[in-house]
Amino acid sequence: MTPIVEIQNLRVTFGGVVRAVDGVDLSLRRGEVVALIGESGSGKSVTLRSLLRLHPAKRSKVEGTIRVDGQDITATGARAMADIRGNTVAMIFQEPLLALDPVYTVGEQIVEVIRRHEKASRAAARARALELFERVRIPSPERRLDAYPHEMSGGMRQRAMIALALACRPKVLLADEPTTALDATVQIQILLLLRELQRDLGLSIIFVTHDIGAAVEVADRIAVMYAGRIVEQGSARDLIRDPRHPYTIGLLKSRADGALAKGNRLEAIPGSPPDVTKLPPGCAFGPRCALVIEPCRAAPPPALPVSPGHDARCIRKDESPALLGLKVLAPSPPPVIAKSVSEEAIQETAR
Repeated sequence: MTPIVEIQNLRVTFGGVVRAVDGVDLSLRRGEVVALIGESGSGKSVTLRSLLRLHPAKRSKVEGTIRVDGQDITATGARAMADIRGNTVAMIFQEPLLALDPVYTVGEQIVEVIRRHEKASRAAARARALELFERVRIPSPERRLDAYPHEMSGGMRQRAMIALALACRPKVLLADEPTTALDATVQIQILLLLRELQRDLGLSIIFVTHDIGAAVEVADRIAVMYAGRIVEQGSARDLIRDPRHPYTIGLLKSRADGALAKGNRLEAIPGSPPDVTKLPPGCAFGPRCALVIEPCRAAPPPALPVSPGHDARCIRKDESPALLGLKVLAPSPPPVIAKSVSEEAIQETAR
C-alpha cells in the first residue's frame, strides 16, 4: 500500500547556515500513528512544518521530496497549497494560546475554516463547530463557542485546537507536542482523546514529542531524531524491547518509569545537543556517546538494519544494549497513562 505521507531526503536550511533537518526519510501509512521524538532542537517541529510549507520562503531552503496523498508538496502552487492546509493535512500546534487569534472567538475561527474549505453556510458551519466541540468533550460547548482563547483553560484550548484541526475532516493530522504545556491529568485526557479520534476517524497521525513514554502510548512506530537526522526507527515495541542507538537508550534510561530500582539516580545523557551550524564530521551524537570509537568520528553512520522495519544509525548497534547496561524490558505505559483514570474522573477534571 502506498504511504499517505512519504518524505525522502528532506533537508531544511535556515539563513544558508543552519541545517535544521539533514536527510530525513520518513513514511506514514494510512491509519497509522508515527511518533517523532528527541530533545529540543533535534528537528522534529521543522520536519512537521515542512509538510505544510510553513517555513518562510525567503529565509529557508527546503530540499528533497514530500508527498502527501499522492501530491508533491514541494512542487505545489501557493493557491493549491492553501487548499491542502486544513483540508488534507491539519496541524495541532504546540501552544494554542499563540496559534489561536486572540481577537476572535474560538467558534468564529472554526466557522471561518469550515466556510473557506467546504463553502458551507454560517449556520451549517456553526453546527459543525458545535459538533466538534462535543466530540472533543469541551464542557458547555455552546457557551464555549463564543469564548475567546484567553477565557479558556489550557486543557480546553488544546481541545479547541484539536477541534479546529479536525474541522475539514483531514486525512493527516500533525500533532506538535500537544501535551507539553499541560499538567499530568490534562495530558492523560489529551492522549486518550487523540487515540480515540485516530481510531474512530481513521486518521493518519505524526505525533511530535520529547517524551518517549507518551510516544509508546499513542504510536505504532517511533522515529528518534537527533541533530536533524533520524538515528533510529522501528515499531514502538521494537524500540522499547530492543533499542540499538545509544541516544535511544539514553532517552529510555533517563525516565523514572519503574525500570530503575528505588533509590538509584536517573542516568541523564551527558553534555548538550550540538550546534547544528558546527556539526562534527562523523556521528553527531559522538561527543556525548559512551561507545564512541575512531570510525564514529570519520563519517555519519548509515541506517543499518536491526530487524525488518527497524534500523539504527550506529556502527556498534549490536553492542550498545549490553555495553550501556540496559535491561531489555517489555513495553509498559508511561506514568501519566499508567494511572487509573476513569472516564467520569476525566470529565470532572475537564469541568
